[in-house]
Amino acid sequence: MTRVKRGLVSKRKHNKLLDGTKGYRGTKRRLIRVAHEATLHAGAYAFHGRKRKKRDFRSLWITRISEAVKIEGISYSKFIYGLKKSNINLDRKILSDLILNDQATFKSIVEKVKQV
Repeated sequence: MTRVKRGLVSKRKHNKLLDGTKGYRGTKRRLIRVAHEATLHAGAYAFHGRKRKKRDFRSLWITRISEAVKIEGISYSKFIYGLKKSNINLDRKILSDLILNDQATFKSIVEKVKQV
């Protein structure tokens, strides 16, 4: 049986791992075993962060809408109920964008909701 030398393959694999840990501090960027563990944790945090971002943005939109509607003299829950009742199908992201960029349109929507 012929002899198989794996040094080149291992080195390539290790270098690929260490390229992924650029910017890490201390041994997390230098030592293979610690770097591998750090990469696994980073991947888990990144996955969790992608899920978390959706939650955080929805919370921001709700807060923004709540404050803008409070100025108009109506509560957030009554506003959302009025939107559904008056059959206005705008999601919270669009409503939040209207608050920032087109307040006249948002005020007209609030007036329609108040009439219902």
